Amino acid sequence: MAITHPPVLIQGGMGVAVSSWQLAREVSLCGELGVVSGTALDGVLARVLQDGDVGGHRRRAMAHFPSPAMAARVMQRYFIDGGRTADQPYRPHPTLTISPSVGAIELSLVANFSEVWLAKEGHPGVIGINMLEKIQTANLSAILGAMLADVDYVIMGAGVPREIPRLLTEFAAGRTAHLTIDVAQATSVHRASLDPVKYLGAEMPAMRRPNFLAIVSVHVLADYLNRDPEIRPDGLIVEGPRAGGHSSPPRGKQVLDESGEPIYGPRDNADLQKIANVGLPFWLAGGYATPEKIAEARAAGAEGVQTGTLFAMAAESGLKPSLRNRLVSQLAAGSLKVRNDPRASPTGFPFKVAELSDTLSQESNHQARERICDLGYLRAPVERPDGSIAYRCPSEPTHMYLRKGGDESDTVGRKCLCNALMANVGLGQLRKGGYEEEAAVTLGQDLVGAQTLVEVHPEGWTARQAVDWLLSVQ
Repeated sequence: MAITHPPVLIQGGMGVAVSSWQLAREVSLCGELGVVSGTALDGVLARVLQDGDVGGHRRRAMAHFPSPAMAARVMQRYFIDGGRTADQPYRPHPTLTISPSVGAIELSLVANFSEVWLAKEGHPGVIGINMLEKIQTANLSAILGAMLADVDYVIMGAGVPREIPRLLTEFAAGRTAHLTIDVAQATSVHRASLDPVKYLGAEMPAMRRPNFLAIVSVHVLADYLNRDPEIRPDGLIVEGPRAGGHSSPPRGKQVLDESGEPIYGPRDNADLQKIANVGLPFWLAGGYATPEKIAEARAAGAEGVQTGTLFAMAAESGLKPSLRNRLVSQLAAGSLKVRNDPRASPTGFPFKVAELSDTLSQESNHQARERICDLGYLRAPVERPDGSIAYRCPSEPTHMYLRKGGDESDTVGRKCLCNALMANVGLGQLRKGGYEEEAAVTLGQDLVGAQTLVEVHPEGWTARQAVDWLLSVQ
């Protein structure tokens, strides 16, 4: 599929609901590509409904879901009129496995539909959804839900998304789509499948195949994905080591600096001439968040750039206002620091974490937290000797991880990102004893653009102000 009107700016799809529908919608209204985060939207919807759906936005979107009966079942299960009481924890929702329950699939379909529908409501702009290849068991239903809302772009990183182009084609034709699932210690191939007709039947609308952008860090992966039409993306986002969230580890043997962060070298920077020679439209990310860097990217053959950090701190982002205000204040004071933690993420990818007091970025807070794994988005499947599948996460209770065949060394320093990222957006779980899960805010390490913008807008900025400034030299 040809990208007919490539945007200059792609707003990063950050965290869990940090790239909210409000943020993506505002960027799209500016004529650029607004992106919602597709991570854990089933949990987001379940918790927003339990909080009473303030403003009625999710209920407004759900009223347009192709299957009213499915939307009604989700409402009946999770909606609390007026919201939870102050001492009431969130009700758990089912996890998405290789063979998920009907309830898990329905919640995911409705949730992803709702987020994209709200981002696209009332305007003709383009909207994308960002997925993690690492969260494989969630991607079938998440992508189908987004396509039911006519999403324009699917963006995926944190792995090699070789099967997504075919998946989009199959769903657009109303056919069953499949994904091969990486299973540790597997003795056979494991595949997940989703048949749209099974869940929607005669209510299934005609769907349009969205554009697919693969996130890569080196030209070798770009070449590999481009060589076969079955796995070829419609475009590339080329991320450098300073890009936010999960990033690729350094090539070769990992070496840490004196502060314990991975050291990147020349081999970790993409060869832009070779990227351009691939022949696909591409955008640059990680250190391109100024008007001058955008001009530099376009001079190198890129369509434009992807940037997240400026938008994570914009007024429309999903971050809790208290966290966003602290980030802006520290940025203005010149004291904001972002650490690239090689151990924090259960995925094994380095993960950028802003150093904020009273969050899990502080080692003392991390050590004090009880090891609980009850959301499970970053669990990885492992095949037991009897052929059955277990799901394990290095941040779960150590004895449980070891019982599933894990190595104890893998658990050291791992943080529960699932619960922390929910807490970032005001959806942290309430635990026994009355404490709420703590946040762990992720940003990119390139703060040059944000530092310049905060000089112009010391009290913070909107997404439109960020877009206007970024495009001021175009």
